[in-house]
Amino acid sequence: MAVPKLTLFAIVADDLAKSLAFYRRLGLDIPAEADTAPHVEVVLPGGLRLAWDPVETIHSFDEEWKAPTGSNRFAVAFEFPDAAGVDAKFRELVDAGYVGHKEPWDAVWGQHYAIVLDPDGNAVDLYSVL
Repeated sequence: MAVPKLTLFAIVADDLAKSLAFYRRLGLDIPAEADTAPHVEVVLPGGLRLAWDPVETIHSFDEEWKAPTGSNRFAVAFEFPDAAGVDAKFRELVDAGYVGHKEPWDAVWGQHYAIVLDPDGNAVDLYSVL
């Protein structure tokens, strides 16, 4: 049996424009006209796609969908070339008003790590190899 290939992560956004603004500030190239689209995708380096769907799009095919509550169950992680890049991006995002969940630290697993929450409360991990 063939192993399935992970090709896409999708985020359900309460406010698509706010969510896309966060990921643009993170450094992703997302066109401005995407703010009002029913579905948005970008291809990341390495070929993985990151997508966003407004709640209305999800409700169009799953009327019973409800946003999860409590802590996040997954995180999207972005690698930076060095610890200074992690620190700078964390500070930039927090200074712009986003929630810094965990200040940068040197993790025991050999990475410099920080966690920021996107506008929908999803954990966005910023890291570099130590």
